[in-house]
Amino acid sequence: MIVVSLIPNLLPLVITAGLMGYLGVPIKPSTILVFSIAFGISVDDTIHFLAKYRQELQANHWKIRKSVYGALRETGVSMFYTSIVLFFGFSVFTISSFGGTVALGALVSATLLFAMLSNLLLLPSLLLSLERSIANKEVLKEPSINIIPDEDDDEADENTADSK
Repeated sequence: MIVVSLIPNLLPLVITAGLMGYLGVPIKPSTILVFSIAFGISVDDTIHFLAKYRQELQANHWKIRKSVYGALRETGVSMFYTSIVLFFGFSVFTISSFGGTVALGALVSATLLFAMLSNLLLLPSLLLSLERSIANKEVLKEPSINIIPDEDDDEADENTADSK
């Protein structure tokens, strides 16, 4: 699942790096920031989608196709709006008179647009095509780390404290 979640986030960065090479944009501190900013924002959308996908898997009794469509229906609109707002927010930098800021704004905007498309199209496609190998009850049923204890655990702790 980690590899599946990284592919839609790394692909826009590779496309942006290729775009930078094609357009002759030099690698400077202002342009190298593009990758960390865009990757951080893109990962947020991926986590949002995959968290909802996991909830849908449990609610739909591990029917993967139904879960992917449900997660896309539920989170797709918010991912789209978030990405569009950030796209136009970073596009404002392009009207600056400082070249580094212009490059930063244009490159982050383009990368966020590619990341949105990647998260809305590629991530669900990967989940559907690799469905049997990445999603099964044994893997996704229980989290690796239980941060919030269950209510049963709290009652058991109270009963042992009362008996002491």
